[in-house]
Amino acid sequence: MRQWFIHPGSVVLIVVAAISLRLAVGAWFETRLPPGRQFEFGDSEGYWVLGQTIAAGEEYQYQSPDARVFRMPGYPAVLAPIFLLFGANASPIWGRALSAVLGGVTAALMVGWGALLFDLRTGLIAGWITAFYPGALAMGSFVLSEAPFMPLMVAHLALATAAFKATSTRNGVLLCVAAGLAAAGAIYMRPSWLLFPPLALMMGMVLSRHRWRIASQSAIVVATICICLTPWWIRNFQVTGHFVATTLQVGASLHDGLNPRADGRSNMELTEREELELARRSPTFFEHFVSGDAIGTNFRRSEYDTDKAFRSMALEWSIAHPLPVIHLVGIKFSRMWNVIPNEAMFRSWPMKLLVAVTFTPLFLLGCFGAIKFSRLGWPCWLAGLPVLYFTLLHVIFVASVRYREPAMLGLIVLASGLIAQWLGKSENVASKPLIAGG
Repeated sequence: MRQWFIHPGSVVLIVVAAISLRLAVGAWFETRLPPGRQFEFGDSEGYWVLGQTIAAGEEYQYQSPDARVFRMPGYPAVLAPIFLLFGANASPIWGRALSAVLGGVTAALMVGWGALLFDLRTGLIAGWITAFYPGALAMGSFVLSEAPFMPLMVAHLALATAAFKATSTRNGVLLCVAAGLAAAGAIYMRPSWLLFPPLALMMGMVLSRHRWRIASQSAIVVATICICLTPWWIRNFQVTGHFVATTLQVGASLHDGLNPRADGRSNMELTEREELELARRSPTFFEHFVSGDAIGTNFRRSEYDTDKAFRSMALEWSIAHPLPVIHLVGIKFSRMWNVIPNEAMFRSWPMKLLVAVTFTPLFLLGCFGAIKFSRLGWPCWLAGLPVLYFTLLHVIFVASVRYREPAMLGLIVLASGLIAQWLGKSENVASKPLIAGG
């Protein structure tokens, strides 16, 4: 007899549980904010203001014409209806509620991804784990772009899996287009996903015996992404006079992770004066300024050129200081995969214990599943690839427990495959593989 928690009807329960828990956690976080503070993270304020800007029909920029390519418009566009419905001064609790709903969508999509990879039992287990896993709960409780990014990332990977397993060319092409649409949506939410499709293509060409199938399907995905990003590229060229693939915060973010003061954490709250003091160490920075006094209030610079200058500063410092860079890589890796939270606001003993006892076994199970199921071929490798991708990305930029949470979804699916195998031989995923090897 089937256990109640793997009955197909439990998908509804998974979604309800996921949303309810996230609403409760979001409300709890709201009560713990210091007076006068709306959000736990500085990023949230920027997204919130840009959402208000879109809702008001104003030009898309963050408080100044010097920040017209500050953020991708995806998450602000998702937030904009809140202000249309509840007014320009809507409470951030509505943003948390939206994140909770998106967390429920993520849990539902995890069911589908697990079922595609293995079987329905695996999918339902993955859905239940996603509903209750504290890292996923947190991402569904904050006003952060991870909330819409995670369901789109899962949709991208699940649809790519379905395309790889498609038995007809027509279905494969349609699924690749759908995967490309999901990937483009994910990039509009978090631009760091832009490099994942090329990495997946490279890994598939090197590791899989189905390399030409992967190459042809990846070409469709990438073409779809390019078509979807074209309006943003055209807009960016119109406002800057240059091609900008995502945003003009890449240089600042790179400098945030690679500078003499870097310690693995984000320090984007530096004042303009502090940034300029750092900039003095690189003459190339000032070559890009339009005009003005270095410290004075009339100081002006091109958004594009400032981004370029910060990139130059970070690269120049990295080349000149290879040993500190290697040391930073180790620090960032440990911060990203720490078994307890790094930030002081989340380092109470109950919080540290909760994170440690849930993350550690899930991470180990996921890694063991990645090894065990690697023989099943490309789709299982695709599930584990975000771990490598986000790790490589954040040992270069800045690192935090927050940035591993999307990658944990792939490990949850692989861990669920193991758990499903242990629950009973009748639906043993190892004895009934659904994926062609390699």
